[in-house]
Amino acid sequence: MTWDDLDAHLDTVPGTVSAYVGRPGAAPAWTRQPDATHYAASTMKVAVLVALHRAAEAGTLDLDAPVPVANAFDSAQPGAPRFTCARHYDNDDEVWARVGGTAPLRWLARRMIVRSSNLATNLLIGHVGLPAVADVWALAGARHSVTGRGIEDFAARDAGITNLVTAADLAALLGAVATGATRPGPLASPAACAAMLDVLAGQEHREDLAAGLPPGTRIAHKNGWVRGVRHGAGVVFPDDAPPYTVVVCTTADEGDGATDDADEDACRLIADISARVWAARHDL
Repeated sequence: MTWDDLDAHLDTVPGTVSAYVGRPGAAPAWTRQPDATHYAASTMKVAVLVALHRAAEAGTLDLDAPVPVANAFDSAQPGAPRFTCARHYDNDDEVWARVGGTAPLRWLARRMIVRSSNLATNLLIGHVGLPAVADVWALAGARHSVTGRGIEDFAARDAGITNLVTAADLAALLGAVATGATRPGPLASPAACAAMLDVLAGQEHREDLAAGLPPGTRIAHKNGWVRGVRHGAGVVFPDDAPPYTVVVCTTADEGDGATDDADEDACRLIADISARVWAARHDL
């Protein structure tokens, strides 16, 4: 396979497919529309995770402190009423079982990543604040990505406040976490970056990037999906080659992609790209 072959193949896929492949901290080996913006879906949760660890290192939050678990959040749209999450739209009953009680921030952060809990995400945004999440994107060198609101903040959405990512920006963020685990970097200490990688490696939704890798391959990753959107972003750690970053963002054409079959097709596409990159891992 050549990268030109892969581009030619993706030219036949409807919608927008963006990609970024390369070693963390190095020039990319291959990109495809890396700066095209996509609705972020749950990939924005990586930036929230980093913001949380930065706050902990600054001494403003204790990750092991229990915090109230309540389903009510301030909107990013000034003057809008507080909003709530819908339980049927979430992926994690364990967080919902804590409503009315408490949970440690560290536990909520893990549920936000490994189960992609929306309730946990909004709780954490309430503690770190959206400006801190914006700082994470800036420090990582992201140029186009925005986390403007929490999940299911429909008043903010209707006012045009949204969450956007690009393949290049997700690669920059994950690459900064990966390199920061071995040497001082802009985001957090090596210990904090290593802890974040461990959380990302615990991802339980493995139907896209991870599905294209040999069983047991370590990948620290986060995916995201809504109707018509499916993204996978991660750092792969082969036993026989240096780590590499692989990000694939897919957005269906308007009017397409609003079916379970379309999401399964997108998962297979991302898994196929992941497998092709794995085959080229020694040459990145």
